[in-house]
Amino acid sequence: MSAREALIVGPDGRARCSWVGDDEEYRRYHDEEWGAPLHGDHKLFEKIMLEAFQAGLSWITILRRRDGIRDAFDHFDAATIAAYGDADVTRLLDDPRIIRNRLKVSAAITNARATLELCQDSPGALDTLLWSFAPAPRTKRPSALSDIPATTEESTAMSKALKARGFRFVGPTTMYALMQSAGMVDDHLEGCWRVA
Repeated sequence: MSAREALIVGPDGRARCSWVGDDEEYRRYHDEEWGAPLHGDHKLFEKIMLEAFQAGLSWITILRRRDGIRDAFDHFDAATIAAYGDADVTRLLDDPRIIRNRLKVSAAITNARATLELCQDSPGALDTLLWSFAPAPRTKRPSALSDIPATTEESTAMSKALKARGFRFVGPTTMYALMQSAGMVDDHLEGCWRVA
C-alpha cells in the first residue's frame, strides 16, 4: 500500500489513517481516543469489556452501541456487574442496544469479578498489570496498515496474564486492539495529523 492509500483526507482537510474511512464517529474516535494513553482501573475495565464485545465484529459496531452498552451494564461499574445474576443476563440478552451474545455477556460478568478480585486490596492493580505489557516506543512509525501487527509478544503475554487471573475473551488479537485503543502502542501512520 502506498503512503497515499494509507491515509485518507477528511472533510476538514486533515490526513488520517485510512481505516477511518468517511465515518464521522470513526473520525472522532481516531482523533480523540485511539492511541491516547488511558489510565485507571474503571476506564481500562471498560476497554476490556468493549474489546471483548468487539471480537469477531467491526469496531464501528461497538462505537455505535457504546452508549447503550454503557447504560445496560451500569456504566461499566465492575462491582455492580460482578453481582449480576440470571435475571440480569436475561435482561441483557433482550436488550437490542448491546451485542446480544450469551458468551460475551457471561464474559463481561466473569471479567468484572476478576477485576474486583485483582483490585479489591490493591486499587490501580488492573492499570498496573495492563501497562506492564506496554512495549518500548517504536523507533520507526508504521507507514502502511500492513506494517501494523495483529498480535505481538506483549499482547500475547498480556492475554496469558489475564487468562491466568480468570478473564475471558482476552485473546492476543483482542489485547493488541486494547493496547492500541488505550495508547499503550501508537499505531497512527506516518503522515497522519495525530502524529506528534
